[in-house]
Amino acid sequence: MQIVEFSPGTLRFAEEIPKQLAPDSFVWVFLDRAAFERHLPMLQEAALSIGGSGLLDLHCSDLANASHPSHYDYTSIYDLIIFRRLATTQETTSEPHAKRVESKLRSLAPSAFRHISTRAVGFALFDRLLISVHPEACFTAKSFIDRYLGDAMTSEGANAAARSRLPTSPADLMLRMLNMMVDSYLDLRRQLSASLDHWQAELLNPHTRFNNWTALMSARNELHTLEDLCEEQHDAMQEWLDTLREQPLGHSTQAERDALIARSRDVIEHIERVVHHVRRLEQSAETVVQIHFSAQGNRTNDIMRTLTALTAIFLPLNLIAGIFGMNFEFIPLVHQATGFWWAMGSMGFIATTLGLLFWRKRYLARSGR
Repeated sequence: MQIVEFSPGTLRFAEEIPKQLAPDSFVWVFLDRAAFERHLPMLQEAALSIGGSGLLDLHCSDLANASHPSHYDYTSIYDLIIFRRLATTQETTSEPHAKRVESKLRSLAPSAFRHISTRAVGFALFDRLLISVHPEACFTAKSFIDRYLGDAMTSEGANAAARSRLPTSPADLMLRMLNMMVDSYLDLRRQLSASLDHWQAELLNPHTRFNNWTALMSARNELHTLEDLCEEQHDAMQEWLDTLREQPLGHSTQAERDALIARSRDVIEHIERVVHHVRRLEQSAETVVQIHFSAQGNRTNDIMRTLTALTAIFLPLNLIAGIFGMNFEFIPLVHQATGFWWAMGSMGFIATTLGLLFWRKRYLARSGR
C-alpha cells in the first residue's frame, strides 16, 4: 500500500493515512487487491474521517472483484468507478493455465490479438480522498508517478512546469490515470491493423490457398470482445460525466468543474476513437472475406469457361472420329489413300479455327478481364 498526500504544488509519500488534511490538499491511497482486503478496516476508517462516509459492503466487493466489468456507481458521498485496462505482456505470460483455458484458440491468432487481455482497476472517489485498487504489480500507479510526477517528487527545486503537472483534486488524478489506460488501447490499434493487413494480403493473394479460418474467427471474436469492453467503459465514463454535471460544486470551483468535464470528455472521445477503429477493422475483415470468396468464385468461373471452350473444340473432332469409326463398308474417303489425311486436316483446321475464335473472345484467357 502506498499513500501520497498532495498539496498545492507539492506531494509527499506518507507512512500512514493522515487524520487531518491541510486546506486544498488530498490523499491518494493505491494498493493491490490482496492488500485491499488486509487493510480494509484502516481504509474504512480513513474514508469515514477524510471522506465523511465508509465504503459500502457491495462496493468493497466490487473493488475486490478482479473480473468485474467497467462500471460506475455512486452514493451521496463518494463515486465508484471500475475501469478495465489492457494487461501487460508480463501479466499475460504469467497467467495460470487454469485462467487461460478459454484462450487456447487465441494462440493461433497474431500476437496483437493474443494480448487483448484486461485487468480491472477500481476507484473510490471522495472529495479529498482517492482509493485505487489495482491488480498485483500493476504498472498504472507506478507509471503515472514516473511519467507525470517524476520532476516533482520533492518540493525543493521543483520548477513551475513540474508543479503545474500535479493533479489538483482526486477526480483530476483519477481522470489522468484513466486517460493513460485508454491511451494503451489507442496504441493497440496499430498492431491490430498490421495483423489484419497481413491476413487481407493472404486472403487476396491468388497464388496461396488460405486455410487459417480458425485463427481469423478467433481474431474476429477478440474484436467483438474489445468492442464490448470499450462500450462498457464508454457507458461508465458517460454516467460519471452526467453525474459530475448534475452534482453541486461543493469544495470545487466552477473552473475546476469545467476542467474535469473537459478531461472526462477527452477520455470519452479517446474511447470512441477505439470503438470506431475496432468497428472499422471488423467491417474491413468482413469485406475482405467477401472479396476472397468472390475471387474464388471468379477463378472457378474462369476454369469452367476454359474447360467449356476446350470441350467445344473437341466436340466436332469427336463427331468426325465417330463418323469415320462407324462399321460401314461404303463411307466417303475410307477407301482412298488420301482419306486419312483429309480427315486429319479437317480436324486440325476445325480445332485451330475454334481455338483462335475462343482466344479472341478470351474464353481461353487466364482471367476474365
